[in-house]
Amino acid sequence: MERAVHDRGGWPTDAPIDREEHELADWEVLMDSILGALIGAGAMNVDELRRGIESMPPEDYERASYYERWLYSVETILEEKGVLD
Repeated sequence: MERAVHDRGGWPTDAPIDREEHELADWEVLMDSILGALIGAGAMNVDELRRGIESMPPEDYERASYYERWLYSVETILEEKGVLD
């Protein structure tokens, strides 16, 4: 069975895990707020967010940051639902 790009469990690597905190950019804070508002309004849910992230093409997933993956997912789900063109 071929694993999807987001399924990282058990992948061999020598790279250390970066556990340092960083200051969020304004757009990242806004993305967090937008997702919270969408979930609060019932426009989408966390399961849909995850499905949208997992649907990203592998090369896009690898290049994207954490919040860029959220943005991709929100756009994808809202397009599917006809909320966005």
